[in-house]
Amino acid sequence: MTRKEHTVRWLILVVKLPSEPSRHRVAVWRELRKVGALSLGQGVWAVPDVPAFGGGMTRALELTERAGGESIRLDAAGRGPEDATRFAALFTAAREDDWTEFLADCGKFEEEIAKEIRTAKFTLAELEEEEQSLERLRRWHRDLTARDVFGAPLAGKAGERLAHCVAVCEEYAELVFRALHQAGGEEQ
Repeated sequence: MTRKEHTVRWLILVVKLPSEPSRHRVAVWRELRKVGALSLGQGVWAVPDVPAFGGGMTRALELTERAGGESIRLDAAGRGPEDATRFAALFTAAREDDWTEFLADCGKFEEEIAKEIRTAKFTLAELEEEEQSLERLRRWHRDLTARDVFGAPLAGKAGERLAHCVAVCEEYAELVFRALHQAGGEEQ
């Protein structure tokens, strides 16, 4: 167990929402999943009590209140080092799942650009679309990094993979501009 795992306090959120309409439960669930909260059971969520989670937890509380639900916020710490270790392990496992999904999306991004190169689709419109996809990956990486407070093992690999995606996109941009220059500056 690291010192960080042992010293982190946890924010526990207990949420009770009306069963209908279900959109309210879904909205709160989505917000808590988006922020990276760890589900401990029906309506019980936990996050490390660090600033990165404050905004998302506040939004979840606001959504709960607007839906006519009830919520309780609790500050918590394990009763011993084994509790702190277990919480950190559960939280890190959830982040590892997030990083796995991120890496899969990086693969899809790289495959998409490889397809565009194979088919010689060198247009500014396609380049703009790929740059938007890359920006989405960058935002996602930034968000995951902010909530990966214990340093999941795949975080380093994800950073390397994002750097590779940037390089792939830059290479594709060069091919697009070269093709446009050769065509006299007009899109093909």
